[in-house]
Amino acid sequence: MTALLEVDDLRVAYGKIEAVKGISFQVKAGEIVTLIGTNGAGKTTTLRTLSGLLKARSGTVTFDGEPLKRLRPDQIVARGLAHSPEGRHIFPRMTIEENLLLGAFLRKDKAGVAADVQRAYDLFPILGERRRQAAGTLSGGEQQMLAMGRALMSRPKLLMLDEPSMGLSPIMMQKIMSTIRELSSEGITILLIEQNAQAALSLADQGHVMEVGTISVSGTGQALLHDESVRKAYLGED
Repeated sequence: MTALLEVDDLRVAYGKIEAVKGISFQVKAGEIVTLIGTNGAGKTTTLRTLSGLLKARSGTVTFDGEPLKRLRPDQIVARGLAHSPEGRHIFPRMTIEENLLLGAFLRKDKAGVAADVQRAYDLFPILGERRRQAAGTLSGGEQQMLAMGRALMSRPKLLMLDEPSMGLSPIMMQKIMSTIRELSSEGITILLIEQNAQAALSLADQGHVMEVGTISVSGTGQALLHDESVRKAYLGED
């Protein structure tokens, strides 16, 4: 498999504070890759930099063979890299369907957009049932479904998900994780940040442990699940 995303020696700072300290990793086409680590490790900063919301101090990001350094966030989305952010960031006063349509703001193919709205409703039937309802009236889990559905409306080659299960019930978390697996089976490449390390590593082809802006351990998802240091630090096991 070829690398769809290549990150090489990426450094990102907030003023004088370096939040990401020279990390390198790849995401191959068709893979699920996860970044795990404690709060403040630099995971969200990494995703925000990949999507163009933050500027790197140094290093390179190459997506589908093209450097992303000088591209605006909308240009990055147009090339097939979508970001479902931490905290969902839905538009609460707009309807569910209006939120979904915003995810397709760069597209001109009306028939394709309509088909993808229906696909989001097929993935998450509750959204279809409430399509005319204000998004702010949804539960946390339903808002997460909407955020994922909105990101999918750009027809991404790579979908970045930042903490999709945060604050959700175990049943809703299982629904989100099964949806991630389903999307992967459809050929969408996924870069996942997830507080539930066990769930993330169980899904992932590859995983990277981030600590204070660096990658400390890398391996297959299964290898990290059985790594003693990872189990103690992130899976709550002695």
